Amino acid sequence: MGLFDSINAAGSALTAERLRMDVTAENLANAQSTRGADGQPYRRKEVILQQKGGNDFGSTLNAAMGGGRPNGSSADAGGVEVGGIVEDQSAFRLQYDPGHPDANAQGYVEMPNVNPVTEMVDLISASRGYEANVTAMQTAKQMFSKTLDILR
Repeated sequence: MGLFDSINAAGSALTAERLRMDVTAENLANAQSTRGADGQPYRRKEVILQQKGGNDFGSTLNAAMGGGRPNGSSADAGGVEVGGIVEDQSAFRLQYDPGHPDANAQGYVEMPNVNPVTEMVDLISASRGYEANVTAMQTAKQMFSKTLDILR
């Protein structure tokens, strides 16, 4: 395990959490968009996160503790990466509004499958994750500074 692996792992998580916040903000901004480029209402998007690198946590910890590396792999801390952004395929909400230009013959409008409460919870979760990773980076930086002070 290298000296800056903790900063690299926290940095990759910062990037991922920022993307989660961006996608959540996009969902909130389009919560009332009844017609997109494809003629359908906006579909909620979700960010899929995955572990960077091929090792699981146990293998990485074992390798870092000197227990050998599985399959000849390195003890790289890895971090997290975005596996993709997918659209939620749940059903659209129906809202009765016969005066709306997108209303069907019965007067119902298909609304996006975005729930503002769920989006706010996701936004808070991503924000807290971002804060936690900033704290982890600051702690690593302080440890490096203290180590250099000891070596003087």
